[in-house]
Amino acid sequence: MLNTRRCDMDQHRSVARKHLRIGLLAVVLLSTHAGIVRAQQPAPATKPSMDIYGFTMLDMGEDLNTINPDWFDVMRPTKLPSFPGEFGEYHNLFAGVRQTRFGVKTTTPTKYGDMKTTFEFELFGVGIDAGQTTFRLRHAYGELGQFRAGQTWSPFMDPDVFPNSLEYWGPPGMVFYRNVQVAWLAKQGDTSVTIALERPGASGDNGATAGLVALQDVRSRFPWPDVTGDVKWGGHDWGYLRVAGAFRKIDWDDLVVDSIDLDGHAWGWGVNLSSNVNIGANQKNVLKMQAVYGHAIGNYMNDAPVDIGAELNLGDPTHPVTGKALPVLGLLAFLDHKWNDKWSSTGGYSIIDVDNSSGQLPNAFKRGQYALANIIYYPVENAYVGVEYQWGKRTNNSDGFKQNGNKFQVSFKYNFSYKLGG
Repeated sequence: MLNTRRCDMDQHRSVARKHLRIGLLAVVLLSTHAGIVRAQQPAPATKPSMDIYGFTMLDMGEDLNTINPDWFDVMRPTKLPSFPGEFGEYHNLFAGVRQTRFGVKTTTPTKYGDMKTTFEFELFGVGIDAGQTTFRLRHAYGELGQFRAGQTWSPFMDPDVFPNSLEYWGPPGMVFYRNVQVAWLAKQGDTSVTIALERPGASGDNGATAGLVALQDVRSRFPWPDVTGDVKWGGHDWGYLRVAGAFRKIDWDDLVVDSIDLDGHAWGWGVNLSSNVNIGANQKNVLKMQAVYGHAIGNYMNDAPVDIGAELNLGDPTHPVTGKALPVLGLLAFLDHKWNDKWSSTGGYSIIDVDNSSGQLPNAFKRGQYALANIIYYPVENAYVGVEYQWGKRTNNSDGFKQNGNKFQVSFKYNFSYKLGG
């Protein structure tokens, strides 16, 4: 019996030693992998630093057609006239410094890695400040480790496809949205992943049903955050590929209890595929492309009016009006070309198309097109002067009306930056 026990103990010791060797090997492999991962991360800062940066910019030009006067210095197809004479006569000279920008970035070493913050604003008024030169928040967020919180680019957006244009607003078919969010970020080599919970929001068009008394007591509600995310494959000589998505829920409640029930909801979703492709040697040509499609994602787009459109349902007296999550398609392709160290040019085209609902008016926005071409001269490293031609076109829902926009713009830009600490 004793010998049997001794044999069992020897066998257990042998198995234990084998497991120990396997465990030690696993530790070595994990440590090696961790070292590789750490080596791929940027070196941490040794002491706090602050970067002060921005630019001053003057835009002057001639609007050869007409546009909503609150948007005099941009080319937005949604702001072109929706019927003849809506914004008066053609030809208008414009000038302003609304693109001027100021920002501060900080880096602070911590035991969890560098804590980074960004605070940035510009002078381009929108919303209730549309048309004015006034402070407008762009970014206000912080990052620590793999987490980010605050207001910055939505992961559904790819800021790198914005062309090197003088015109401020940019392509209408582009996803362009800065939003309040909490995000998780991961990076391995040149591949990155981001997932975010964003502040929800949406807008609707009551269209032909706007005069109904019952609709005056319908209120929107957002029970969940918008969920967005992206995956980016980069680090290639030819450029990168990026896929992003968005998912959301929009509710609306009828506050009056009667025979008409206008409660409803809609699911919103979108997929965005984008890329930068380097053409030729020394990255002198960069082709920027994007294709996006989704339902009820209008507020994520650079120039789309609404997310939900009224849908007529007159055959049902209890639910005479419902809401349609408007399908949206956006496309863009621009080429940034660098002639040499002193000269560059950009040209390209973008389109956005909305599948309107049955309850929207005939003059509701249906399609927007946009194109530009420029040439920019850089006399010194941090300044340029450029001239640009811009074209836009608005097409209405069903009344056959179309409106062109044409502008020439000259811009002067002066960058500045200063670093403290680090």
